[in-house]
Amino acid sequence: MSGEPQEASAERPEKARRLRASRAGAAALVSTAVLVGAGALLYDVIAVRAGQPARRWRAQIADELATRHLDDLGVLVGAGVAALLGGWLLWLAVAPGLRRWLVLRPYGGTSAAVDRAGIGHLLADRAAGLTGIDHLRIRVGRRRVRVTVSGPADPASVQRQLREELARVGVARPLRLDVRTVAGPTGGEAEG
Repeated sequence: MSGEPQEASAERPEKARRLRASRAGAAALVSTAVLVGAGALLYDVIAVRAGQPARRWRAQIADELATRHLDDLGVLVGAGVAALLGGWLLWLAVAPGLRRWLVLRPYGGTSAAVDRAGIGHLLADRAAGLTGIDHLRIRVGRRRVRVTVSGPADPASVQRQLREELARVGVARPLRLDVRTVAGPTGGEAEG
């Protein structure tokens, strides 16, 4: 009986690691710097509330902020750096990152990913060989593939063929396949 769990764990496939964008390092660096600065400021504020005198650096910064004019070169440079840093962080927040890539099942210790648009084009090529399809639209999401077909094709047959093609891709997290038919032409080919 003790051999059964080992056999089951030996058959279990390797878990695919999620792709991480290169901006994760920048976000960790900025959040660490903010955390250290905020922690130091919070410690000093609590010490002052407890009856201790304010730290010298905090008193010096408060004095500088109270006496400097807005047209001072140091203030303008500091504001420019803060604006550039804020714009960079905003760009990192709205940039698409790696969401358009789907991780493939690991093979032999290697990892790979495929673009969602590539899967859409692969399925469109497979559907082009089927009879009865006038127009086709494919949308590949992170968890689901939506296929809209117009023409006299059998939706069950189209779904079976596309499911076989999708299984050949080897995505680590299997995608749901949704095949729908419409009466008129739908336009485009494949969308990722």
